[in-house]
Amino acid sequence: MSASVALPRVTTLTPLTRVLRLVPGVALLAAIGWAGKVIEQSTNRYVKAHHIVFPNIEYVLWAIVIGLVISNLLSVPKVFQPGIATYEFFLKAGIVLLGARFLVGDIVKLGGISLALVVVEIAGSLALMTFLGRLFKLKPKLTNLLAVGSAVCGVSAIIATKGAIDADDEDSSFAIAAILALGAISLIAFPLIGHSLHLSDHAYGLWAGLAVDNTAEASAAGALFSDTAGKLAILAKTCRNAMIGFVVLAYAIYWARKGQAEGVANKGRFLWEKFPKFVLGFLVISALVSFQVFNKEQVGALANLSRWAFLLTFAGVGLQTNFRRMSKQGLRPFVVGTLGEILIAVLTLGLVVGANAIWKL
Repeated sequence: MSASVALPRVTTLTPLTRVLRLVPGVALLAAIGWAGKVIEQSTNRYVKAHHIVFPNIEYVLWAIVIGLVISNLLSVPKVFQPGIATYEFFLKAGIVLLGARFLVGDIVKLGGISLALVVVEIAGSLALMTFLGRLFKLKPKLTNLLAVGSAVCGVSAIIATKGAIDADDEDSSFAIAAILALGAISLIAFPLIGHSLHLSDHAYGLWAGLAVDNTAEASAAGALFSDTAGKLAILAKTCRNAMIGFVVLAYAIYWARKGQAEGVANKGRFLWEKFPKFVLGFLVISALVSFQVFNKEQVGALANLSRWAFLLTFAGVGLQTNFRRMSKQGLRPFVVGTLGEILIAVLTLGLVVGANAIWKL
């Protein structure tokens, strides 16, 4: 008689259980976002009542700062982690709903200029990061990940490229840490530079959308300057996001030919899989509003929902940024990333200033 072997029981979470696991983290995001809004309103009332000269610090920065404090000074229990991770979903939802605040004519008008600048930014960033990676003797695939992350859409591009070129987990974690750290710095540096140069809302928003890597940080950097700049930053950044499939495909084909990555059998399917679907959602909502499918009150409701989605997003950006964890990733990727991001910021600023001189942005 043979002895029976007890197999480990696999627990499958029900849909309801999965949703309930998100509640604590989402509630934390909402609480931080709401606290940021309350602090902004309370501060503005106080300085106005006492006639104090003090810059208007919007809820965006307060939410990020509160999240940073919690992430870096406290230990966030694991029960909150699943819900906190949903901040990327709220970011994409916010961008889709933001389409209600753009008419198709506005997108077309900005798109012609932006698309040309996006192509130059992507080509220049890829070339620059590749050169710096080779100069500092980084591993080729790590160099590629940094290049794609800085040129297209930050962490999302790094993750997509990692799978396409069979990069090591260590390489992707290095690249992601560098991009996240630099994105956090841009939230402080970009608004200060924009104000010191007296950039218009249009010019600054376009610059932030071209130069800041992650969509969350790009939208936050824009919103810290003004509401108009925040919308334009997202629009310009969305143009960059739309190019991710083509860039990742090029790297996949390159490494496949070198025998160090799986070949791409169906290029069309590959592009569709990598294409950010929220870009299509943004365009659909914009088209529906342009053709007056929604009335004025409904358009206002959609725009308000986008602000709430971004409220949760910015809280998540702060909670997901841990400087101690990033510092353990190594120095050279940060050196390459920092030099590259500074040069990219200067390059794109020059492009925007030049475009402004010609087209009066």
